[in-house]
Amino acid sequence: MNTTDATRLLIVEDDPGLQRQMKWALDSFEVEFAATRQEALVAVRRLEPAIVLQDLGLPPDPDGVEEGFATIAEVLQLAPATKIIVVTGREGREHALRAIGMGAYDFCQKPVDMQVLALILDRARRIHSLELENQRLAASRPAHALDGVIGTSEPMMKVCRLVQKLAPTQATVLLLGESGTGKELLAQALHALSARASRSMVAINCAAIPENLLESELFGYERGAFTGAVKQTRGKIEMADGGTLFLDEIGDMPLALQAKLLRFLQERVIERVGGRELIQVDVRIVAATHRDLKAEIAAKSFREDLYYRISEVAVTIPPLRERGADAVLIANYLLQSACRRQRRPVLKLAPEAIAAIDRYPWPGNVRELENRINAAAIMAEGKMVTAEDLTLQNPADGTHIVPLREVRQRAERDAVARAMAFTGGNISKAAELLGVTRPTLYDIIERSGKSAHD
Repeated sequence: MNTTDATRLLIVEDDPGLQRQMKWALDSFEVEFAATRQEALVAVRRLEPAIVLQDLGLPPDPDGVEEGFATIAEVLQLAPATKIIVVTGREGREHALRAIGMGAYDFCQKPVDMQVLALILDRARRIHSLELENQRLAASRPAHALDGVIGTSEPMMKVCRLVQKLAPTQATVLLLGESGTGKELLAQALHALSARASRSMVAINCAAIPENLLESELFGYERGAFTGAVKQTRGKIEMADGGTLFLDEIGDMPLALQAKLLRFLQERVIERVGGRELIQVDVRIVAATHRDLKAEIAAKSFREDLYYRISEVAVTIPPLRERGADAVLIANYLLQSACRRQRRPVLKLAPEAIAAIDRYPWPGNVRELENRINAAAIMAEGKMVTAEDLTLQNPADGTHIVPLREVRQRAERDAVARAMAFTGGNISKAAELLGVTRPTLYDIIERSGKSAHD
């Protein structure tokens, strides 16, 4: 909306005398009038007014209020940001409160004090203008590169901090983690937070392309290099020049191609398949794999020298089962997203569903969680998503939150056991390591049901 739109005022009033009075008194607004609900709705669609000043008593029931309430509901459905100010009689306080409960901004009593009304309208105009500005700023603000990473667990926070630290550098980063943990999402964050963000990030899945095609996909090819090569074609590495190349599932790259990639990483030049020209490329490499590359090196299926080239810094992404309550947090976010996509009313996770999500080990990580949530958003019949909708076992007690006392007792027992092991069972030294007195240590041992000798 422009400034004129922001000060547009629609007055829904069927009394011609009151219309004239208001138009004269409210000359700082661009005033339009409507006398009935239908006229008001047409005007809202056409004018998109910032403010609607409305009498509750409208034709065909000028002595009642239901036509006015119906108008409020429909106007807010058409234009939720519009500020509705209701005009009521002196005995109409209950009606005014009902209107505000429906979403009206404020009310003014009859007979209308024009000075009071002018103050209410001016305040509504300022609030509406501020809301528009906030929406504009929110729309223009670029999303943070890590906004898509959901979680509050310390393991994931540590990964995010590391990504933020690495992103501005030119370090080659290797992302390690099980399938479905979000390696590509973090690769995108590394690119978006870097000085290369204005250039392309090009991704290639080394496991998804047949071995005989992977080389030409990476390095490109010249016309006539092989059957079907009818024109010169740039490869993924060339396309990423100035930006970032994401090599997903690099652990599945064939050995012969690993040697050619290693040469590029050492010299930063490529040759297209069937070509002789050396092409210099400035690109940052981010690689990812779910494989244990050290085991692959031992099995002679991955080059050790390439491993050290691609892993200047290695970032291990924890599986979902090691991220505490993050699974429930992510599930709630995914459920709301799924409801918006499916155009369904907002669903919530039932308590037993939350407990089931928390208990399940999630072997497929976030990808599996997303699949189950998407299916549940479609299949759920009520307002709640159940454990059955998620095809997860329904926990008998609905929760497995451990009491804090039990947590403390477990922690004490574990700490004592470690201290006693470190000191060879020496009570004095163990107490010193733990920062407690000997009598306190004896008390802890006795509470655990053991003796100092045990």
